[in-house]
Amino acid sequence: MQALDDVDPGRVGLAGFGLLLALVVVFVVYSFLGVFVLGIFLYYATRPFHRRFDAYLPGSVAAALSLLVLAVPVVVLVAYTATVGYSELAALAETTGVDALNGVVPSANVTAAVQDPGSLLTDRDPGRLADIARAALGYLALVFSSVFDIVVAFTIAFYLLRDGGRLRGLLENYLDRHSDALDGAGLDDYFDAIDADLETVFFGNILNALLIAVIGALSYSALNVFAPAAFDIPYPVLVGILAGAASLVPVVGMKIVYVPVVAYLGSRAALTGGGWNFVVAFALVSVVVVDTVPDLALRPWVSGGDLHLGTVMFAYIFGPLVFGWYGLFLGPLVLVLVVHFYDVVLDIGAEADTRDDTGAGDGTDEDASGVDEGGGTTEPAASGDTADGS
Repeated sequence: MQALDDVDPGRVGLAGFGLLLALVVVFVVYSFLGVFVLGIFLYYATRPFHRRFDAYLPGSVAAALSLLVLAVPVVVLVAYTATVGYSELAALAETTGVDALNGVVPSANVTAAVQDPGSLLTDRDPGRLADIARAALGYLALVFSSVFDIVVAFTIAFYLLRDGGRLRGLLENYLDRHSDALDGAGLDDYFDAIDADLETVFFGNILNALLIAVIGALSYSALNVFAPAAFDIPYPVLVGILAGAASLVPVVGMKIVYVPVVAYLGSRAALTGGGWNFVVAFALVSVVVVDTVPDLALRPWVSGGDLHLGTVMFAYIFGPLVFGWYGLFLGPLVLVLVVHFYDVVLDIGAEADTRDDTGAGDGTDEDASGVDEGGGTTEPAASGDTADGS
């Protein structure tokens, strides 16, 4: 009874109100989880550029310019590439008899109506007109929802870029004030490790994969224009997208995509007795334009991370399978939070250098920057990458 007498009803009520507010915030974030995760990705993907702009421009201008220079073109190109790639995937599913894409987007009747609008005037079937109207409304709802999500994600990224230092300062002040209660849990080191590895995952790996997908799709589509008869690249945009996704695979990278295509074109050339020039051109474009040049262009921006390549690859695989499209970003985010919580806070992570398991120290498949051919990273992050506290 003495313990109950010591309880302050006012403090209990205040704590309950605070818990209620926290639950409301959690509910809002959960309801728009994909938008928040996409905003975090855009923040980390543009932060290396923002550091350089912020040194010469006001905060709001630097944040907006960073998003305008990098994020907007990438989002537009990726959206266009994904749309064309989906069309090719649907065509592939139809030709192979695998109709697993029904229900993913509204009916394709709208496409036929747009291609031949005169059919709406001559068609007297009210059922078909009703189907087209429902499909059109579905497309409009999908477009509006996508635009809304992207705008909100850009807004989140903008304020994180502009006010990231302020938020970091508030967090550090809180940890300093409650350091005794936290009993030296090392939360400041925990957040530092998370910050460094999220930049590695989002900028160094995922952004690299998205750019490679766009470059591959554009390169193969352009190459297909000059393809001889019977040597068309099968579904060039889809091949480019798969190459970008395969760049996340350690060691072999996108070679698991374009090498089979080279073999396919080579077999066609062997059977027809010609077309070897196009086969060589496809191989050169794949190796130089799609594989080597993007890697070298992004390599100076990519900081290493101390996550095991295998766990990162599984996060990329299982994230979209479990959470949906935004799992590509949420899966690695969960991985970073879990790994560093056990390693830093609980201090039970593997202290030993695990880079020997990934070949980082044997001089194969990697250079001094710690980036392998598949786009993965294994070297520890440079401490200067988070010096701005954002």
